[in-house]
Amino acid sequence: MKDKILLFLKGMAMGGADIVPGVSGGTIAFISGIYEELINSIKSFNLKNVKLLFSKGGFVKFWKAVNGTFLLVLFLGIITSVLSVAKGLKFLLDTYPVLVWSFFFGLIIASAILVAKKVEKWSVVKVLFTLGFTAIAWFITSVSPASTPDNYLFLFVTGAIAICAMILPGISGAFILLLLGKYQTVLAAIDFKNPKLDIIAVIGAGAVVGLVLFSNILSWLLRKFHDITVACLFGFMLGSLNKVWPWKNTAEWITGRHGEQVPYIQNNVLPGNWIAENGESAQVFAAVGCMIAGFILIFAVEYIANKLVKRD
Repeated sequence: MKDKILLFLKGMAMGGADIVPGVSGGTIAFISGIYEELINSIKSFNLKNVKLLFSKGGFVKFWKAVNGTFLLVLFLGIITSVLSVAKGLKFLLDTYPVLVWSFFFGLIIASAILVAKKVEKWSVVKVLFTLGFTAIAWFITSVSPASTPDNYLFLFVTGAIAICAMILPGISGAFILLLLGKYQTVLAAIDFKNPKLDIIAVIGAGAVVGLVLFSNILSWLLRKFHDITVACLFGFMLGSLNKVWPWKNTAEWITGRHGEQVPYIQNNVLPGNWIAENGESAQVFAAVGCMIAGFILIFAVEYIANKLVKRD
């Protein structure tokens, strides 16, 4: 039961991270030590295991084969967090944006360090992979949102790509939707008063297919080229710091699901330039304090997790 409670809390942390643009639940999964188990569990949804459902005692065999209890507890934590934390987190982002983004900036720096420690032996090749994927993530988080088609095929592909981003440390699925020009489309589709079920179904199908395929690829990479794959993930996290830089000026806004204004295109600026544009204090000392707090929190979580593992 203690393990299930801890796993549920990890799921809540993942759900809270996924709510924040630029912060990935995959990052939390990685630093909390469940990343590879999560990838392998998702990968186990294959034809061989589905066939178990039609054998004697099929559901029990299938449930064990796909690590069902692990996935159920984790996703319950994610859903609980999304439903309970989203509103409060949105309030904090709207009210104290610089301090909240500073906190997440510190979280990601500390998380990246812990990911880098997972590489057993560094080499020139691994450093080059890290630098390459840092540049890729930096570019992805810098490009302007694209104008893209609204046909079902592209929506399917969008769902597949976005869900892959959600399990990659450093890149959020919400941000990928924004880059592909489908952020507003998805927000409009999940309107509770007038949902667009066809769009939800197509994007959902793409997400399922993308999750299963990508988890198989990622599992294979971690098994065959563990250190290089982790070095690439480390690079992704470093590059994603571009997205969570605390001081931003908004160049363009969009209208959200409830008619509120949501930042669409933002540019990173230095605190001095931020003051000039916004006419407010840049809160530099408080921001640095929040960065340090986020940094310390990650290492505190890792320390506690290691203590629990050793005790077991």
